[in-house]
Order: sequence, then structure tokens, then C-alpha cells
Amino acid sequence: MTSADASGQTRNQPAKTAPEAAPARESNASCVLAVIPLHVRWRDLDAFNHVNNSSYLTFLEESRLQWLRTVPGEWFSAHAMPVMAAVELHYRKPIEWPAEIDVLLSCERLGNSSMTIGNRIVDRNDHACAYADGNVVMVWVDPATGASVSLPSAIRAACAV
Repeated sequence: MTSADASGQTRNQPAKTAPEAAPARESNASCVLAVIPLHVRWRDLDAFNHVNNSSYLTFLEESRLQWLRTVPGEWFSAHAMPVMAAVELHYRKPIEWPAEIDVLLSCERLGNSSMTIGNRIVDRNDHACAYADGNVVMVWVDPATGASVSLPSAIRAACAV
């Protein structure tokens, strides 16, 4: 990793070996939301015969949507829709075909108009075998204005333990 010092010169820095401690969260220190089973498809593979990096994001999207469909109450309306504001994904191990995976979803943080969903993509038969982990920030917005709106009460209730 490189960075510039005060004089503007570039210098090498060792890569971080472990993530730094996260700042305090507003609420819900990782409440489990769902375990979503998915199948790796032949079309998910790349030229190296393992799952392409972009397919991991598709797995996360499908998992979020499957979870949201189970949320009782109104979490989506003409004036409040979720959009993805940020994604962080750490690739831990290649997924080879054929594979059966589970995507573990958790609520890492609830804000005024957003939530951070933790993700772990693991082997279906061995959850200790992690292929990837990270999180996605979803913000609820009014599609007509693009302005953020309050997090729906149905989402808050679904994340309550």
C-alpha cells in the first residue's frame, strides 16, 4: 500500500493484517436476520473455473431480497424504497463449482434512514468455511425526490431481538 507523506512524497506502507476496531454502533450489535441457501450456477464461473467476483454481489442481492420478502409489514412503498449506498466485500476463498452456499445476514447497525447489513458467504455444509464477508448499507429514499426518509418501522421491528 502506498501513501503520500507531508512532503507529498510517496512511500510504501505495510498492508493492514487485521481490521481496526469499528466505532460504536447506534444500535443492534449484529442481530441475525436470516440464513439464505443458494446454489452456485455454472454461469457464475469465470475463466479460472471459480465463481466470478461480480457473482458474489449477486448472491448478496438475492439474499437481501429473499430476507426482505419475509419482513412483515410495509418496508417498501411509493414514498420509501431502499437503495444500496455502499458495499464492502472481502473475498476469503474461491468458490468452485459445484457448490452449495449459505448467505448469513445480520443487522450491524440501524440509523435514522439506513441500515447496515452484515454478510457472510459460507459453505452450506461447513459454516466455518467462509468464502466472503462484509456489509452493505441500505438507505431508504423517496424516489420522487431522492431524499432519504425514515427507516420503516417494519425494518426496525424485523431487526429487534
